[in-house]
Amino acid sequence: MDLLILEKNYMIMQEASFSGLIKAIVYMIAFYYIFKFLARIFLPVLVKKAVEKAGENFQKQQQYSQDNSWQKTRNNNDEIIINTANAKNPRETKKVGDYVDYEEID
Repeated sequence: MDLLILEKNYMIMQEASFSGLIKAIVYMIAFYYIFKFLARIFLPVLVKKAVEKAGENFQKQQQYSQDNSWQKTRNNNDEIIINTANAKNPRETKKVGDYVDYEEID
């Protein structure tokens, strides 16, 4: 039971009723179906705009990357750099512990 305090300090007691419960359930179901209907209408439009914007950003980054790499190759025509740092120092495997040789006891 909840108590409501009004402006003039009157206390009114509210009771839960079956009709109030049914009304709340109907409102929840109505909200669910309205939300579902609106999502079917507006969600594809929003997703399409997001995909288009992502595609534009990708193309801008790709163009910027190609422009920079083209300028670098034009400036360094006679110089070729090969990075062999990884070839000389292979990645070490994790050392878990020492090897222990066990002998069988008869």
